[in-house]
Amino acid sequence: MKLIKREKYLNKLISVIGTPDIKVITGIRRSGKSKLLEAFKKYIQDNIDNSNIIHINYNLKKFDNLKERDKLYKYINDNYREDAKNFVLIDEIQMCGGFETVINWIHAEERYNIYITGSNAFLLSSDLATLFTGRTFPIEVYPFSFSEFMQYYDYNDADKVFEEYIVNGGMAGSYIYTEQKDKYKYIEDVYNTLIVRDIKKKYNIRNEKVLNNLSNFLLDNISNITSTLNITKILNNQEDNITDKTINKYIEYLCNAFAFYKIGRYDIRGKKYLTSMDKYYLADHSFRYAMLGTTNMDYGRTYENIVAMELMRRGYNVYVGTLYNKEIDFVAQKQSEKIYIQVSDNISDEKTFKREVDSLLKVKDAYPKLLIARTRHDDYTYEGIQIKDIAKWLTNDEKK
Repeated sequence: MKLIKREKYLNKLISVIGTPDIKVITGIRRSGKSKLLEAFKKYIQDNIDNSNIIHINYNLKKFDNLKERDKLYKYINDNYREDAKNFVLIDEIQMCGGFETVINWIHAEERYNIYITGSNAFLLSSDLATLFTGRTFPIEVYPFSFSEFMQYYDYNDADKVFEEYIVNGGMAGSYIYTEQKDKYKYIEDVYNTLIVRDIKKKYNIRNEKVLNNLSNFLLDNISNITSTLNITKILNNQEDNITDKTINKYIEYLCNAFAFYKIGRYDIRGKKYLTSMDKYYLADHSFRYAMLGTTNMDYGRTYENIVAMELMRRGYNVYVGTLYNKEIDFVAQKQSEKIYIQVSDNISDEKTFKREVDSLLKVKDAYPKLLIARTRHDDYTYEGIQIKDIAKWLTNDEKK
C-alpha cells in the first residue's frame, strides 16, 4: 500500500519529544496510527543522535511472548541503554494484560519517551486519567482529509476530483481496491469487525440488536439535530423496553470509539452552551455509504459532515449555533478565534442562497462568517459573508 507523509501528525509527535507526558495516539481504527508510529520511528533514527528505540508492535507474532505485564516490563528494562536517549514505542498496547501498570512503572522511572497506540474501545481518551497516573498527551489521528486524498493519488485539480472523494472517503485502506463494491466491503468490515465488535467485547453488550439499530440510526441521521429521548422513542418501535439510559450509554461507546462525534449547541445571543439536542457526525462519511448504500447520497448532509471533521482536524472546538430560532451549522472556536459557518450543497437557487445567508446576517458581532457550498467558482463576498467553494476551502491553508 502506498504511504504518504502526514506531516501535521508527525510534527505533533516530534514537538513533544522530551516532555514527561505519556503520548497516546488515538483515533478511529484503520486511520493510520500504526503507520504514523513507524514514520516517527524513522524520524528518530534519521535525526536524533544516540537514540535507542524500544519498539513493540503487538500485531507481529514475534512479540506474542510479551503479552504479560512482567514480561513486557522486563523486555523494556533489558533493552534500556544508560548512555542513550530512550524511546518506548508500543503499538496495540491493549494486547498486553496489565499494560496500564507497565506504563505507569516506566513513566515513574523518568527514563523514557513513551508513545503508545491501542484499540480505541480498550484505550479510550476518556479513560486515560484512570489508566495512567502520569499526565497524558493525546494525539488524535483522523481518516484522510481531502488534501491527503489528493496527495495519495497525486491529484492537483481539487475541482475535478472532489466528487471522487465524496464517494470514496478517507479510509485509505480501501484505496488499494479498484472496484467500488470492494472498497465499500473493506469499509463495512472495518466498521463492523473493528469498531462495533470492540465495543461489544469491552462492555459485554448482550443486546447486540439495539446497538446495531442505534448505529444504523446515527449513520442515517448524520447532521440532524436529535436527542436521546427521540432516538429511544424511534428505536422502541423496533425493539421493546429500550430505555434512554441504555441509548445514552451506547452512544457514548460509539463516540468513545471515534466512530461518531457529538456536537453540542451554542446559544450565540446568550453566549452559553446548551445541554439538550445534539448532532452526530461520522469519523468518515464513507461509512454511511458502505453500511447503508448509495441510493440516497444526500450531498448536503455529506458536505456538512466533511466540513465538521475538517474543522476538528484543524484544531477547532465545534458547536451548532442557535440564534432567534435559527440554526447556524457551525460555530468554530480556537483560542480567541471564532468563525460562523453555514454549509450547503447548491446555492445557485436564489431562495436557497437567501435562506443560508439569512442566519449568518443575523449575527451582529465582527467574527468571520462563511458560507461553504459546491459553487465551482472563486471565492467572493456577499454583505460581509465569505462564499467559498467546498473543494477549494478543504485544500486551502486553514488560515486563508
